[in-house]
Amino acid sequence: MSAVFAAFGIDWRLLLIDSINFGVLLLALWYFLYAPLTKMLEARRQKVAQGVEDADAAAAKLADIQHEESILLSKAGAEADEVLARARKAAEEKGRTMLAASEAAAAASLKEAEAQAAALKAEAIEESKKEVAKLVVLGMERSMQAGK
Repeated sequence: MSAVFAAFGIDWRLLLIDSINFGVLLLALWYFLYAPLTKMLEARRQKVAQGVEDADAAAAKLADIQHEESILLSKAGAEADEVLARARKAAEEKGRTMLAASEAAAAASLKEAEAQAAALKAEAIEESKKEVAKLVVLGMERSMQAGK
């Protein structure tokens, strides 16, 4: 074998030293570069995986919140419709009550006005009768004075 090395001009001692140097360089690079780089990449991969999991959890939570929001909004809308319907019904009932009270007050005022008109009419008729009676008495007095 040394004849083969000699034929190609290779010194086996230099080859052995170069192999040892290459091994030492390989170990140094692996220890100082490859191992820390591998650890850093693994940590980064875990952070990215955690970020994806967190994003998925946040998306699921957002979907739940949106679902709950839609349920609450539909309940609030139904409740608002119910309150509005009750308010309208109460307003209609109050309107009817006020209308009935107004009609009753108007009827009472009308009856009172009719009663006052009847009283004024009776008073006017009474005064007219008295006036006619005075005129009759006056006329009779004149006729009696004229006949004398």
